[in-house]
Amino acid sequence: MFAQDKVRFQTDWVPSGEHAMYYGAWSKGIYAKHGIDITITRGYGSGDTVTKLAGGASDFGVADLAAVFTARVRANVPAKAIAVLYNESPHSLFVLKSSGITNFKGLEGKKIGITPGNSHRFYFPKVAEKAGTDPSKIVWTNMDGAAMATQLIAKNIDAAPFYSIHQYYINKAAVKAGEEIVSLPFVAVGFKIYAATLITSDKMIAEKPDLVKRFLAANKEAFEWARDNPEEACKLHVARFPEVELDDCLGSVKAVMSFVFTDHTKEYGWGNTSPERLKFSWETIAESQELKKDWDYKQAIDTSMVPPK
Repeated sequence: MFAQDKVRFQTDWVPSGEHAMYYGAWSKGIYAKHGIDITITRGYGSGDTVTKLAGGASDFGVADLAAVFTARVRANVPAKAIAVLYNESPHSLFVLKSSGITNFKGLEGKKIGITPGNSHRFYFPKVAEKAGTDPSKIVWTNMDGAAMATQLIAKNIDAAPFYSIHQYYINKAAVKAGEEIVSLPFVAVGFKIYAATLITSDKMIAEKPDLVKRFLAANKEAFEWARDNPEEACKLHVARFPEVELDDCLGSVKAVMSFVFTDHTKEYGWGNTSPERLKFSWETIAESQELKKDWDYKQAIDTSMVPPK
């Protein structure tokens, strides 16, 4: 048995069911099978994951493509996306069924909660344009992200921004209050941009391409295993994080897979991009973050080491 490569892998947020494929695969021995002695740590948002990786505190990470592009353009941060995980964006606005709001047009004149710097607000003008909604008629209310769901259920705001992946457990809280959550997904109006990606440093790609390939192969296997065995993945995840409830984990895993295994995946394969969607993603992100439009976005992404279809 060859010695295994020690790898530090930082996710993008707290270890909810959205991350069960990583932690479950760690317990299952999928990374070890690919010659990787992995340690997974929680993230504090995509921007933090990109910064830590660039500073050498981790070897690989999970981060939104917007964070990778923005860090590379603004500060020439030596990090690259090496596989696209969510090939459609899970951005959405949650409303209460009792509000009668069924589409983005119904949000005109309504109050939407938001956290400072939240990407939902950056992207909303594009979504509004596609939905025939006037974005200037939306009232945005700054608040703590942790209070967002509670404020929505209490009807202090009319809508709240969440990844649609989180609908299951937020709806559980709503049901207890006699309400029901309805998701208005951005993708429903054709807003198809790449979101979560796997990232690494330029140095890792240059010096250890074999390790990058094995890391990607292990993650492809982890996602396929969690898709086919969600209960096993969640039981292993919950064993590490007892605060995560099994049904919440299962709800999250199922939701995640709807953004990972799509018609796009059938056509291009897991982790790969299409030139058109990558260009649209860059243009949308560049516009929302006020980045230089003529910058060569291809220098921030390299999916050449993704396993073949």
